Amino acid sequence: MSTYFSTLSDALKTAGIFQPCLLLDRDRLDGNIALVKERLDPGLAVRLVDKSLACMPLLAYIAKALGSERFMTFHPPISEAVLKAFPDADLLYGKPMPIGAARAALVKTDTDWSRVCWLIDSEERLAEYGALAGELGIGLRIVFEIDVGLHRGGFANPDALSKALSALPARLHCEGVMAYEAHAPLIPGLFGGPAKALAKASAQASAFVACLGADQRRILNIGGSKTALLHHGGAANEVSMGSAFVLPSDFDTPGLDDFQPAAFIATPILKMVEPMLPGPPAVTRLLQALGRFPRKGCYLYGGKWMAEPVFPEGMKANGLLGLSSNQQFMGLPADATAKPGDYAFLRPTQSEAVLQQFGSIAVFSGGRIADRWPALPMA
Repeated sequence: MSTYFSTLSDALKTAGIFQPCLLLDRDRLDGNIALVKERLDPGLAVRLVDKSLACMPLLAYIAKALGSERFMTFHPPISEAVLKAFPDADLLYGKPMPIGAARAALVKTDTDWSRVCWLIDSEERLAEYGALAGELGIGLRIVFEIDVGLHRGGFANPDALSKALSALPARLHCEGVMAYEAHAPLIPGLFGGPAKALAKASAQASAFVACLGADQRRILNIGGSKTALLHHGGAANEVSMGSAFVLPSDFDTPGLDDFQPAAFIATPILKMVEPMLPGPPAVTRLLQALGRFPRKGCYLYGGKWMAEPVFPEGMKANGLLGLSSNQQFMGLPADATAKPGDYAFLRPTQSEAVLQQFGSIAVFSGGRIADRWPALPMA
């Protein structure tokens, strides 16, 4: 760990980066891509999740490596950017869009929204989208959200889906279903465990697929990064993946064993301190004696990110001083040797939103910062 982060630090200094940045280890990314290609069931394609990889060069890099131009999208401004960057992209919404948001997107004449499938989670939304298609005089591609155990919405059973299909408005074309089973890895052994939950979700998805006509099965989507590589057989023909490629800490699951974290927040250490709490010094000494407050610490350039400290080893946030977006205090072990100007590293807990917080991504490869990739704007 120490050698690895020392190498990253040297690369940042050589590149002249002395402020908080998002660093992407492209060599580790390549290793994670290779594992996906090795472990993915041959009957499944990958649909890349744009919100989790919100950087166009990063999306393009992974898409080229996998030979896929399928994307799952969640936010119209990002959807529009992906459509313009990938002329052959096929987009599927991963959440239902408010009808007003869909209308605002579809009236734009400089973007080809015909390459987008809209997600329908209820009969009411189906009727809304049918009315919108009639109002605009266009056809719309749709996919039905189905509930396979997560209970986050969508059609609850095959009978409900069959009823919706029988009332399909003339201008809407059903292209398939989307199932999400993020609950499966969290099911405790007492209730059957993850493997049983995953098998049950897959079987439920198959029952929904049986309701579809032959021309309504182009997109049979299931899974996310935590479960995509665990699917073998079943009715699905594609899985969605995004975060797995950079492995934030929330994705340390058995379905992604041997994957390596490839994204870090790097930030300079501004100050080294022997920390004291405001107020009587005796209070600080007592809390230190009880192990509630560190005897050594540092202040970082920035802070309050969705990330966990990984280097210097033993670095921790401290609740007594709280978090700060400007200068965050971090406790250190008493024997820590860090000094001002050194870099601290934090591992994001998620990749969505975090990758977009720094404007651009510093791409590390071959021992140096090899490129800067612009992230997509938060808006």
